[in-house]
Amino acid sequence: MEEPIRYGIIGTGMMGCEHILNLSLLPDARVTAIADANETSRSWGRSAAGDDVEVYEDYRDLLRSAPIDAVVVATPNFTHFDVLQEVFRTHKHVLVEKPLCTEVEQCRRVVESAAKHPGIVWVGMEYRYMQSVARLIDEVHAGVVGRLWMLAIREHRFPFLPKVGDWNRFARNTGGTLVEKCCHFFDLMSLITRQRPTRVYASGAQNVNHLDESYGGEVPDIIDNAYVIVDFDGGTRALLDLCMFAENSTNEVEMAATGESGKIEVFIPAHSLVLTHRDGSEPTRLDFKLDPRLRTAGAHHGSTYFEHRAFLDAIRRGGKPAVSAADGALAVAVGAAAEQSIRERRPVDVARWE
Repeated sequence: MEEPIRYGIIGTGMMGCEHILNLSLLPDARVTAIADANETSRSWGRSAAGDDVEVYEDYRDLLRSAPIDAVVVATPNFTHFDVLQEVFRTHKHVLVEKPLCTEVEQCRRVVESAAKHPGIVWVGMEYRYMQSVARLIDEVHAGVVGRLWMLAIREHRFPFLPKVGDWNRFARNTGGTLVEKCCHFFDLMSLITRQRPTRVYASGAQNVNHLDESYGGEVPDIIDNAYVIVDFDGGTRALLDLCMFAENSTNEVEMAATGESGKIEVFIPAHSLVLTHRDGSEPTRLDFKLDPRLRTAGAHHGSTYFEHRAFLDAIRRGGKPAVSAADGALAVAVGAAAEQSIRERRPVDVARWE
């Protein structure tokens, strides 16, 4: 058996610990080092990774000294750009959590650096790896619904969770809700349609959440609901319906891909897929069972495990990332355009970075 790939986890808050727990389920992976500037987060990471893990306060010390082959960057959004600059000084493989960065110009520079980096640069877009969503993607690409014309994604969920230092309460730290929270939906839109997003029309606001909170006398400014329409260069259009004050919805996420001959719907956390045809034939329903080990290893319905399995396989075979820096940059560009569309109350073209 090959030697395990050794991982360093930079940022051991909730998502960093989810990465640790999922990597522990892979026999050919081992977390050997963690780093976090916050003492409480470091203790969470140490508890998740075990007593043998090397612990660093400064991620730069981890990159210089730790026995690792790959790193996972799960630090706050606004730190991703600086952390990646240090990673690019090494030869390490890297999986960086979404969003790639908080600004399009930063993303552009990361795309340029990633093209020269000897290691694999992979952006964490876990929704691609949810079993029902992965099946929807396969069915659409196989032509099951015919020519795809409409794609709708609804997320009705709970408000943003507390974070260390409450960094996620302000758009300057997150890139804005439609970058921070929704870039993985915009990534799915591009992946499913296999077209390039060109224009965004958005309407949204902060109407309910965090209005009674104050940090240093400053009230949070993050959007908690929005409709976003995305036009694609092949004629397909997509809709995001986001509400972050809809706790206890029957399904947190629903997706519908509708083509000229049928429709595929996905429901999460029901983990079901329904395929209907315009010819009136009997609908097909698929239910996906989630391994209990994956259910307890994180909050993303097993997708983090499958994401790491794919990342690890790419490292082993010297392959290309399934989710490239360019993919991550495009998702940020759509989210940033949506935030701008809301502010300026007009359609906004999606920025290019090539």
